[in-house]
Amino acid sequence: MNEILMLMFGAMVIIGTLATVISRDLFDKLISLGIIVAGIMPFLADRGLLDVLTVTALIAPLSTLFILMAVRRKAD
Repeated sequence: MNEILMLMFGAMVIIGTLATVISRDLFDKLISLGIIVAGIMPFLADRGLLDVLTVTALIAPLSTLFILMAVRRKAD
């Protein structure tokens, strides 16, 4: 993998991790977790772990939807 891309995706993982730790709102944490997953996926593809990449690509959005349904805000 190109070194510049590797640094950019690694920075995405670190930024997503820091944002998850710092943020208090549950919805902000979900966005930060999505950033972490987006940063990890190119590393999985580079290593040839396409089966793990496929499962991650399917599970991450579905788990986000279930978490959003669990913590949704009630309308006034």
